[in-house]
Amino acid sequence: MNDTIKGLYEVVLDRKEHPSEGSYTCYLFEKGLDKILKKVGEESAETIIAAKNGDKTEISNEVCDLLYHLLVMLAETGVDIDTVNGILEERRQKIGNLKQFHQTDKNT
Repeated sequence: MNDTIKGLYEVVLDRKEHPSEGSYTCYLFEKGLDKILKKVGEESAETIIAAKNGDKTEISNEVCDLLYHLLVMLAETGVDIDTVNGILEERRQKIGNLKQFHQTDKNT
């Protein structure tokens, strides 16, 4: 797993366990899941718009915002980042199997 994403997730978890005044992450946890999900939706839309506009810097920044809010959502819902990483790894292992999966017998 990317050490940066895992490290950020650990910071998010620490903020959840040890609230710090003035922390945006703590503010999100204080407001609850609905607020967190609203931010995930907003950042998703902003990422889509950035991609449509084609500005690579804007895209990169919006993806970072989206990833951060997704990490907060994972922490709030009790989903561990290692679980997500495991699923991604399983899917990565399947890459290349698509051709075999879609082969059909044209003689039948």
